[in-house]
Amino acid sequence: QVQLVESGGGWVQAGGSLSLSCAASGSIFSINNMGWYRQAPGKQRELVAAITSGGRRNYADSVKGRFTISRDNAKNTVYLQMNSPRPEDTAVYYCNAGVVATSRSYLELWGQGTLVTVSS
Repeated sequence: QVQLVESGGGWVQAGGSLSLSCAASGSIFSINNMGWYRQAPGKQRELVAAITSGGRRNYADSVKGRFTISRDNAKNTVYLQMNSPRPEDTAVYYCNAGVVATSRSYLELWGQGTLVTVSS
């Protein structure tokens, strides 16, 4: 069994900083893309940032220059550093990863979600 477990999140004041992490565990052979999505109340889930196994990054325009995604392949972990968050960044943040299990089956996995609340 392979799963993603998120940590971090919570309350932060606008202009502050907050970090999220997401660790994959289980029978993992390799991990392809990893990323963070978010879903605000009444809105669709949207991509925040993604990173390939080689370290290529992609960001939503709304977070460019403020958020940084990184990963530690040795730890099967992806991080999201949120600097200068804004109230509109308030959402449930979900980790996502494309995992090749040791059985060689491909799994697209989601974390359980963590709430980030940004106060003005």
